[in-house]
Amino acid sequence: PKKSLKVQTEIVRILDTFTELTTELTTELTTRKKQYQYYRDRLFTFEEGEVEWKPLEILAENLDSMRKPVTSGLRESGDIPYYGASGIVDYVKDHIFDGDYLLVSEDGANLIARNTSIAFSISGKTWVNNHAHILSFKTYAERRFVEYYLNNLDLTPYISGAAQPKLNQKNLNSIMIPNPPLAEQARIVSILDKFDALTTSITEGLPR
Repeated sequence: PKKSLKVQTEIVRILDTFTELTTELTTELTTRKKQYQYYRDRLFTFEEGEVEWKPLEILAENLDSMRKPVTSGLRESGDIPYYGASGIVDYVKDHIFDGDYLLVSEDGANLIARNTSIAFSISGKTWVNNHAHILSFKTYAERRFVEYYLNNLDLTPYISGAAQPKLNQKNLNSIMIPNPPLAEQARIVSILDKFDALTTSITEGLPR
């Protein structure tokens, strides 16, 4: 009985410690995310006439015509990420893209719920199905600037369909994006990249 009680006491001590650490970490992350949202809102707020606004189709090359959906039964297993509307859905043997691109969800409930990012960057060899738009930019700063902006934007006016929300290519192309000088875009992206690491990176953000 004494040994059993000692073991139970040690287990409770360990779990209490984990509970305290989890509470502390959750509080810290919540604070960081609030700071992140505050600065993101500030950085994307421009006075009238301060910057030029351009439709997305002018700022990026749309590569939707190169997408190839493959049903799960016909996919050949491999180590190449196969992307859909909300991220990686499988790994396949071949690729159709090789480089740095921005994917934007074309359909799905997440366009409304926004539980995960609707715009996300991909790099290297990849395969993309027809549930995500694929955009190509000239520089890292331009790609990430648009990524952050779209994830901070209310897309309701551009979405069609109630039961099956959809952001078609025409509406995506028409979204107006602020277009400050490249140096300013790079500055904004640098700040937001740091906040992104502090709120999401397990290896870099959490230890800090």
